[in-house]
Amino acid sequence: MAIGLAVGYNIANVGPAAQVVSGAYGVRLGFVGLLTTALFVTHLVMQIPGGKLIDRRGARALAGVALGLIVIGNAVALISASFALGIGARLIVGLGTGIGFIAGSDYVRATVGSPAAQGLYGAAGVGGGGVALAIVPLTTSAFEWRAPYATALIAACAVLVALPFVPRDRRKGEVPRAAVSPIREIVRDRRLYPLALAHTASFAFSVIVGNWTVSLLQHDGYGRRLGGAVAALTLLGGFVTRPLGGVALQRWGSRGAPLLAASMVAGAAGTVLLLLDVPLFARIVGAAALGLAAGVPFAAAFSGAQAIRPDGPGAAIGFVNSCATLVIAVGAPLVGVTFSLAGHGRLGFAAVAALWALSAVGVLPSKLPRAGDA
Repeated sequence: MAIGLAVGYNIANVGPAAQVVSGAYGVRLGFVGLLTTALFVTHLVMQIPGGKLIDRRGARALAGVALGLIVIGNAVALISASFALGIGARLIVGLGTGIGFIAGSDYVRATVGSPAAQGLYGAAGVGGGGVALAIVPLTTSAFEWRAPYATALIAACAVLVALPFVPRDRRKGEVPRAAVSPIREIVRDRRLYPLALAHTASFAFSVIVGNWTVSLLQHDGYGRRLGGAVAALTLLGGFVTRPLGGVALQRWGSRGAPLLAASMVAGAAGTVLLLLDVPLFARIVGAAALGLAAGVPFAAAFSGAQAIRPDGPGAAIGFVNSCATLVIAVGAPLVGVTFSLAGHGRLGFAAVAALWALSAVGVLPSKLPRAGDA
């Protein structure tokens, strides 16, 4: 779980300090979204190759490599207030998050194996992003533009130091098996597509909305710290529903598809509440509903992918997660651009809500495999 927290922190640490970072770098607010895009570009590149490396070399070993890259990238970002340097640093961090997220999931598969445990890991991953949304606004007064990077560096170092003491994911002396499934077979496996859609519609859209919620609320007159607290709900809800989604998958198996579809509609409804200029309490309810809904599909997507492709579980997770990563890489700056249009970002939030609701249609016909099914 600690790996998930350290990796997940980096997916949402820049957004809650977007205005501070924008001023320090001397760029428009919309350009700050490119810092999120930069991370997810290399995160995307490493998904399937990283998964195959993990299948061959083991999850714990690759988790150490991933955390090292995250430390290096955030250290580079702290050197100076340069937008170009920030982009380069985020590219390095993305290599680490791309490997690390899959490594943590595969470690759970190898050591525990249940969908409920996979949900707990997923809760830690999305919770890391939620923690960043809450912590970064509180630390900008001390660290200023360095707050996103300094706090992420501290989190990664803490987990990296502890990593040698966690149990092995393979017995001592065991020779890692090579993944027997070529990448092209993973990509062509249509059974993975509904799972990829479910994960994309939940994880990707909640990350995009969470990254820009602080800016939206600040425009509407709320303080950065309050905005960060509300934004955190868009990801912290997964702490509750990602494990519960795993339990539901264990009990219901293929009958769980309607639950996934319902969660997508609920996520869209929460996004609509958040974007409307309504009383703060209603927007808090929307952020909480969004976060809770977004956590439901995680265990089904990841445990399901591992069950479908036992010949390459890491690569299968990499494919499912790469679809969500691509949407974040493209969607984060596009929503940022809408902050320069009438409505100050509301058009972007509305587009996310519409796509989230429509995704439910693609999930309903699917049959979800149980953990352990081949």
